[in-house]
Order: sequence, then structure tokens, then C-alpha cells
Amino acid sequence: MEEDGGERAQRRHPTSSETLISEPHLDPPYTCPETTLHPGEEDRTESKPELNQTEIFRTLEVVERDSLAIADSFTTLFASLRLALSEVTSNSVDHMHCFSEAAGRLQESVLDSATKGNRYINSSLRLNEEMKGIDSLALQLKILRRNVDALDSGVNKLLRLP
Repeated sequence: MEEDGGERAQRRHPTSSETLISEPHLDPPYTCPETTLHPGEEDRTESKPELNQTEIFRTLEVVERDSLAIADSFTTLFASLRLALSEVTSNSVDHMHCFSEAAGRLQESVLDSATKGNRYINSSLRLNEEMKGIDSLALQLKILRRNVDALDSGVNKLLRLP
């Protein structure tokens, strides 16, 4: 089939599916007489030659090749979509694992901080309780200081005797 006529058919009918879609006028006018007829031209259609079997087979070959190309394109598209979906799902699972790990570490840190905060609060409360007894101790120290000062003054007076 790859004879001179086959090459001529390939030149007349492009194999690209995009070309076939964008050029719908590739069908010969005698295959669709109802679209090319004008009211006064009915008698001329009988004189046009019918499509021979080789041209029909060549046209079918072109259509079959274009269909295979379209099917291959769809197969490639679906494979790409499947791969992209798989990657997105994998990334989502990885992100969920990462989020779970980060949330676990954050929870540990919060618990540790809360424990240390409670210890600090308890130490502060104990210190506050101990400081309440310091007021009376401070008062006792003031009294003791006055007594020491009075004793010092008395000793100094006694030592200065002429």
C-alpha cells in the first residue's frame, strides 16, 4: 500500500488529528452532495464519479491512524494524571506525617513548659509563705539594732571618762 498512490493520499489527507479537526473541509464535495447542491444543480450530481474502494480504504486508514493517535494521547494524558494524583496523594501523606510529628513535639514541649511553670509557681508560693515570717524577723532585727546602738553608746560614754 505504500505505493505512489499511498503517498499521494497521505499528502492530500494530513495525519495530524489537530489538522483534521481544524480543517473539516477535507471531505470531497461528492461525498456530501446535500451540502454542496444548489437548487438548480440536481442534474449535475449524477455525472460526478463515485468514491472508489481504494480511496475509501485510504480515508479509513487515515481515520484509523488519527484515532490511534488520539487514543495514545488520551492514554498518555491519563497516565500523567494518574502520576500527578499519586504524587499529590504521596505528598499529602508525607505532610500529614510531618504535621503529626510536629504536633507531637509541640505537645511534649507544652507539657514540659507547663510542668516547669507549675514548679516555678509552687516555689514562688513557698517563698511567699516564708517571706510572711520575715516581717516579724525584720521588726525583731530593728529592735535588736536599737539595743546594740544603745549598748554601744553606753560603752563609749564609759570609756571616755576623764
